[in-house]
Amino acid sequence: MADLSTTLTLTSDSIHKAYSEIQNYVHKTPLLTNKTINNIASTSSSTGPSPKFNIYFKCENYQRIGAFKARGAFHAVTHLIDELGLEEVRKRGVVTHSSGNHAQALALAASSFDIPAHIVMPTISTPSKIAGTRTYTPHVYFSGSTSEEREAVVKQVIQDTGAILVPPYDHPDIMLGQGTTALELHQQYDSVKKDKQQQPKLKVVLAPLGGGGLLSGISIYFSNQPDVYVIGCEPSYQGGNDGERGLKSVPQQRIEKVKTLTIADGLRTPVGELPWKVFTSGSSAKPKNLENIYSVSEEEIKQAMKLVLERMKVFIEPSAAVPLAVVLYNQEFRKWAYEKQKEKGVVEDGWDIAVVFSGGNTTIDAIVGLFGDNQDTERAEGKIGKDGKQVAENIAG
Repeated sequence: MADLSTTLTLTSDSIHKAYSEIQNYVHKTPLLTNKTINNIASTSSSTGPSPKFNIYFKCENYQRIGAFKARGAFHAVTHLIDELGLEEVRKRGVVTHSSGNHAQALALAASSFDIPAHIVMPTISTPSKIAGTRTYTPHVYFSGSTSEEREAVVKQVIQDTGAILVPPYDHPDIMLGQGTTALELHQQYDSVKKDKQQQPKLKVVLAPLGGGGLLSGISIYFSNQPDVYVIGCEPSYQGGNDGERGLKSVPQQRIEKVKTLTIADGLRTPVGELPWKVFTSGSSAKPKNLENIYSVSEEEIKQAMKLVLERMKVFIEPSAAVPLAVVLYNQEFRKWAYEKQKEKGVVEDGWDIAVVFSGGNTTIDAIVGLFGDNQDTERAEGKIGKDGKQVAENIAG
């Protein structure tokens, strides 16, 4: 990877510089709203208070390779080219280990400059992500799922080829590249409010937390804006909420290993060292870069994903549904938001909040696997009427 002495500092200004480097290579993804989901998120529940939300969805599922990871990969590759020269990087190639989204992103970024990309993927990676990676490089290697197994294969590739390691999240170039998601989101939000002649009042940004590249980048971007809270969102299944557990431990401590088969497969990774430092620090402008981390169950992730698919007609993967699940179902988060709104006297008006849909790399087969056990499947498909009969003739669609 690029030498740390040559990387930009972890500041909002650096994210602006990173964006200027990559904006010609990545998509400007849409910022969407949905009245139905706003109403559901702002409705009282039997188990807790009801804060009011106007949600803006940053749709990185429409990003190149279907996920935000393209941002960090392009920033890392362009920085390597600036530092070493294009011919040297082409001569050596790049290498990484990833279960899918970073794998595809680095393969794409490298192929854009005719740089060989060597990708190590655990055998448990989904077929769609393996196929997506092979679209951009023939050099795909498989390993076991543990960090030791993945890193051993990477080490061998480096010995054999001289390739340069581009890690999935634990490097400033990656973090700053992912932080351009927040920059773009903020600019789009301000533009929407200006068009409506309304005062901008963005209060919360929620994003998924796996290794922490995206969330740390967002935290860095908003580190000089004390009025905007950044929230991390994790799956709780089999200890997948390592960030939340580490933040709540006394003293706070990064958890280094995670073994979870959560459906949010992009979030099965422990938080990296550099993102953790960002999360647990602050500045004179903001005492905490990251306000908090909340987690949700597998069923809550599925229900949030179903809501997005059915009500927004937006195709996302389970990892991307985790922040919305926190907004809808995590009572600790909802109570915190309600108390803050009550304190400021804005419960009725509510908050403008942003939810980052991190990616859309899933398949119909995977979705059927998640929801196929529904006893009402045939009714949902229109094969059985409300009266239980299976009769249809000359029905207009």
